[in-house]
Amino acid sequence: MAQQELMTLKRFQEKFHSDDACREHLFQIRWTNGFCCPKCKHHAFYFLETRKLYQCTSCKHQASVTAGTIMQKSRTPLLTWFWAIFLVAHDKRGISAVFLSRELEISYPTAWLLLHKIRKAMGDRDAHYQLAGLVELDDAFFGAPTEGGKRGRGTDQTPVLVGVSLNKQGAPQYVKMQVIPNVKGKTLVEFAKQHIEPGSTISSDAYRSYNALAEEYHHQPIKFNVKDNPDHLKWLHTMISNAKAFIGGTFHGLDAKHLQSYLNEFCFRTNRRQFEGQMFNRLLAACVATDTVTYFELTA
Repeated sequence: MAQQELMTLKRFQEKFHSDDACREHLFQIRWTNGFCCPKCKHHAFYFLETRKLYQCTSCKHQASVTAGTIMQKSRTPLLTWFWAIFLVAHDKRGISAVFLSRELEISYPTAWLLLHKIRKAMGDRDAHYQLAGLVELDDAFFGAPTEGGKRGRGTDQTPVLVGVSLNKQGAPQYVKMQVIPNVKGKTLVEFAKQHIEPGSTISSDAYRSYNALAEEYHHQPIKFNVKDNPDHLKWLHTMISNAKAFIGGTFHGLDAKHLQSYLNEFCFRTNRRQFEGQMFNRLLAACVATDTVTYFELTA
């Protein structure tokens, strides 16, 4: 991959000063080698200024730079979209809809929708990658427990399965987190088949449901004991702790319905922690590569 430009605040303001500048940038992303009609593959076009569309001179198809992206059919100006993506990319803690609404002077519902669309792009982007090698796997529970209720397995909190791949030095590489209906063996195997490469070694605790993984993977169950095995699943538990701090610190009162969306954001950020100055470009690329989601779909 070619070296991406580091997007500082100053460079962002210089480069993206209008909707037209944003549209031109999207044009370069969508059609790196020049316009290519999505319908007939012809290369010549007219730009329809009033509609901001590119019309093919051959078949007359009218193409938009936002078609097929997270921004498709959005009434929000492109410059506002770019600012939202920039702000999300440059705050490690994540930003709330209240903050985005205030900073961009847009309504709260619009800010809320923009953020959820951006998080969808994050989740869709990471869905293309699988964990490999040595993978730590465990379940965790998110949300405040009912007063006087159980903790851990058997709680009424939301169960989440967490996987972390480690490099040869034992340091964490990538993380996956998925809301699950239960901690049964079938559920764990489904997660592994979707997110972990065949032939990988899975390290877990000795809870009986994890034994189902032995049919498809090299499985290393170890009974968790802080005193005897202080480093067992160390990085995975660190990721879980960080995710809970990330969600609890910025997104107060988060309900189970949208938990996966916030987990997607945490994983996207964590998996690209070494590309800090390139986060805007990478997040924008994810938004361009992802189809949109509607307010109705998010709230149904």
